[in-house]
Parts: sequence; C-alpha cells; structure tokens
Amino acid sequence: MDAQGRGRAEDIDPADQWVLNPDTGDYELRLPPSAPQSPVSAPQSPVPRPRRATSAPAPEVPAPRRRRATPEEPPPPGRRDRRRPAKKKSRGKKILLWTGGTMAFVVLAVGAAGYLYLQHLNDNIESLPDDGASTGGFKKDQAINILLIGTDKRTGSGNDGYGDKGSAGHADTTLLLHVSKDRSNATALSIPRDLIVDIPDCPTTQEDGSTKVIPGSTGVRFNTSLGQSGRTPSCTMRTVTELTGVTPDNFMVADFNAVKTLSSAVGGVEVCLAKDINDPDSHLNLSAGKHTVEGEEALAFVRTRHSVGFGGDLSRIELQQQFLSSLMRKLKSNDTLTSPTKMVKLAEAGTDALTVDSKLKSIGKLKDLGLELGKLDTKNLTFATVPVKDNPAEKTPVTVVLKDGPAQQVFDMVKNDVSFTEVKKKEKEKKDKEDAAVAARLEGEKSEPSEVRVRVLNGGASSGSAGRELTYLQNEAGVTKSENAGNAPADIAKTTLEYAPDQADQARALAEILGLTGAAMKPGKSVTNSQGLPTMTLTLGKDFKGAGVKLDATSAKAPEDLQKSTADKVECAK
Repeated sequence: MDAQGRGRAEDIDPADQWVLNPDTGDYELRLPPSAPQSPVSAPQSPVPRPRRATSAPAPEVPAPRRRRATPEEPPPPGRRDRRRPAKKKSRGKKILLWTGGTMAFVVLAVGAAGYLYLQHLNDNIESLPDDGASTGGFKKDQAINILLIGTDKRTGSGNDGYGDKGSAGHADTTLLLHVSKDRSNATALSIPRDLIVDIPDCPTTQEDGSTKVIPGSTGVRFNTSLGQSGRTPSCTMRTVTELTGVTPDNFMVADFNAVKTLSSAVGGVEVCLAKDINDPDSHLNLSAGKHTVEGEEALAFVRTRHSVGFGGDLSRIELQQQFLSSLMRKLKSNDTLTSPTKMVKLAEAGTDALTVDSKLKSIGKLKDLGLELGKLDTKNLTFATVPVKDNPAEKTPVTVVLKDGPAQQVFDMVKNDVSFTEVKKKEKEKKDKEDAAVAARLEGEKSEPSEVRVRVLNGGASSGSAGRELTYLQNEAGVTKSENAGNAPADIAKTTLEYAPDQADQARALAEILGLTGAAMKPGKSVTNSQGLPTMTLTLGKDFKGAGVKLDATSAKAPEDLQKSTADKVECAK
C-alpha cells in the first residue's frame, strides 16, 4: 500500500468502518476503495456472525487484489452534475460519537464501582445512639459544635503495651470543636481529663432497645463520664453540656488505632520538640527539633507527658494540640487533596477508626461535615484549654478544678459564637454602633484593681449572685475593696455601674474586668461604704450570667493566661 493510500485509510474513524447490514443483521467492515481488503478481525459485537449453512468447507478464495479507482470524467461543459455529493461528518463529530459511547460505559462502570465502594465505607462506620443528648445533628446554616473524644481503650494490635490494660475506654482526651456560623473561625477547646465535674444522670439505650438510666456522680474526674459504670459517649455529651452550657451537635470517638492509621494515611505528621525526649512509658524516643511521625511513633507522641512541661496531663494536652494542628494542615494541603491514593487511605482509615453518633452514620453526612470544616482557614482555628487550677482540696494535687471567672468567660464566648482570633474586629464593630459619647466612657486611665471600691447589689439576677460575684472580685480579679450590699430596691434588666466623676478611672477598670459596655456605665454620684469611704455601686441585672462571666460576650477578650495556639503554626513542645 502506498503512502498516499495509507494516509487516506488512517483518516477513516474506526466507528465508521463497521456498518450494520440490515439483510444479515451482522456488522461488516466497509473500507474505502483505497484501503486493503485483507481479512481483519471484527471487534466484539452483541450479534454473532452467521455461519454458512453447508457441511462442506468453504473453498479458499484469494483476497481480491487492490484495484486503483478509475478517475471520474468531468461533466461536459455547460452541463451541471445532478448528483448530490455525499455529506461527510466532521472529524470532530465522529470522534465525539465514538468517545461519547466509550465514556458512557466508563462512567457507568465507575459509578457502579463507586457505589459499591461507598457502601463499603458505610459498612466501615460504627455508631452509637446519642440518647437525646445532642441537638439532633449539625446544620449547614448554623454554628457547629462537635465533641471529639479520644479514649484510652487498648483494643487492636500492639496496644496492650500501653498503660492500663483493663481500661473500659475512658474520655482520656476530649475536645469541643466549635465552628462559627459564618465558617470564618473555629475553636477547639480541650477539657482536661482530671477536671473535677458533676456527671448528670444518663439515659442510655441498651442492645435490646430498652433505656437504662445510669446514675450521675458529683465531684468526680471528667474522664469517668465515659466507660465508667457503662457510660456511653452520650453521657460525656451531657457532662459537657452541664459544664459549659454548650450542647454538642454530634460526637466522634477515636481510640489508639485512629491516631496510628490516620497519621499513616496522610504520610506522616510534622511535630517539633524543644528538647530530646526518651520516655519509656509512652515509648517516645526523639531528639530535639522537627520530625515527621506516623503509626506507633505518632501514638507515642500524643501519649507522652512525663518528659514535657510539668509532667502532667495539661502538658500532654499541649502536645496533642500541636499534633492535631499539624494533622489539620496536612489534611488541607495540596499534597493530600490532590493524591487519590492518600484520599482513599483517609476514607478507609477515617471510617474504620472512628465511632460516631447515629446522626452521622453515613458517608454522605460525614462528607457534608468535612466540606463545612474545609471552609476554615487554619490561622483562625484556635486550640485552647479550659482554664483550671490545682484542686485546693488535695494536699498533693493530682486533679484540677475550674478557674470560675476565666472558665465561664471562655464557655460564654463559645456559646455566643465569639472568635478567639477576630475579637478585636468584633469589638470595633460593636463600639462603632454605640454613641461616641457613651463609648468615650471606656476611654482613659484605669485604676489598679486593688484601688477600686465598689459595693454589689442584686437587682434581678439569680439568688446568691451578689455573693458569688463578690467572691470572684476579691479572690480572682483582685478587687479587694468590694462588699456585698444585699438586694437593690427594684429589679433591672441590664447590669449598671454608677459612679461619681472623680471615680471614672475606677469605673473604667471595673468595666474592663466585668465586660461592661459604655452604656452600662452611669455617671452619677457615689455612696459611702462600711468604712465610710466613697464607693461605686454595681447592680446586677437580669442579664447577669454568672460570677466572672463577661456581661457583654460579643466584646469579650480571652483570658490573658488562657493556654491557646492557632493551627497555622508549629510550636515546639518544651
């Protein structure tokens, strides 16, 4: 075959060479005159090729020799050719038809495989009832609160070498993840496992469908809200609601295996140490500096505590926050998102390692939650720890209790959807809405807390509020020259602070401590306290939320000593 003929044959699309013969019902190879007529194997067809109805073998017929096409004579002059030329399909259209059919088959095949894979992932997911302890599940147009629980349960290969082999799976590591309504920021609030709390009664669904109420406990460690006495994650949910005032939408529970499989699925997580660590209890042996850990080494990193900080659970929380920050960055990196292999590994590891509440038991729901979390910028994800102090009831403290004022302040910020990273912006927006003269009451010099004199009245707050606020002012805020003056003559809706002009510096200092707006400050006159000295009057209104809680949550600042960090940075553990 000459080069010219070969070129013309190759221009014919394969889809046009096989044509259905209506007389035989078979597909036949139709080649242009310039193409060779040698035998060619037909592609697979749904219609079998007919056989000859004869028992004698067909005689061999030599392949016809290629005949050069006779060129047509041009029509005589003045005569138009009445034959209409055959309409050719464009090459683009032929390719589209050919590949369109192929792609349709591929899509169907992948779709079927994808469906089976999704079913496989759904089967991986384990769930437990929320027993009515949640809000009923997160909503896309609302703020989201997810309770993340890491247990110390030792199931799985290689996990029996860690600590208490008989653990029922207590709430060893717990975070309340709050995602703002506008998805611009989030807070992951760590709750220490050794925090003394009250655990409420917990209705729990049994395997036979019946409900059993597990009695609550007072003055016990937080980690016993799970595992102890048969408590389930719904009991931890109720305990968190009792503690913070925030009701979680959903819960996720992970054990030791989750740390190992998730860290391996993303190809390792970067961590940093400020010093060499060799901890025989957690099996962590790393030199100072940055390292990429996964599997057993990642688990050892999040479990070590004796070799960092003060050697307690609060120091370990900092390590865990560092690890989760780094994991979040890795999950959002292009290295992960553009790797099908890593994404499949993540899907397998995540669905296999996590136990979720029944409202999240579908790959679709988990996908929706992942999309909402994916809208976050890591620089606005703050990791913080509930403000606590050593338990004063213990000679050698091994447990902790809340720092009432700062802790309530943090809880209130979460409950009111206030960002820990964008507070200044919101303060400015709030202040801009106030009258300039009113806002000016907050501007100027401030006295030291020890110089502030104030008497506290209850003007509509719950019973005992004045006494509790006085305790907070004296013991936590340093306002030692304060006293309880009982009940106000009448109830008021909003808390107010009345002061004389020469007490403005004291008023501004107290307003900052209490979170008062300029509108709550009432220039007027002073009164005389029990020592015969001029003093201001703080009247607690119906808006009072609790001792030490900022009255204007939208303008609140995080406590100065709050242990926190943002997820966009690596902070080396000390």
